[in-house]
Amino acid sequence: MHMHFVYLLYSDNFDSFYIGYTTALERRLLEHNTGLTKSTKAKKPWRLVYHETFDSQVDALRREKFLKAQKNKSFYRRISGLI
Repeated sequence: MHMHFVYLLYSDNFDSFYIGYTTALERRLLEHNTGLTKSTKAKKPWRLVYHETFDSQVDALRREKFLKAQKNKSFYRRISGLI
């Protein structure tokens, strides 16, 4: 059984957040920081500031969609502890 992760990355250099979903959290962070992810390579380095773990892919993707819909930096700062 795979674990499913929803994660929040933060770029200190650009004061920018990125929300994603994966089943391999460490590998995915490495992909973001080595420029293998087109949507994030311009703002690297990224650091993992928050993640949630799910047993169900459906639940994880639902949560990812909710977090992306917030489009609110102060919300992301609160949940990640970057206040």
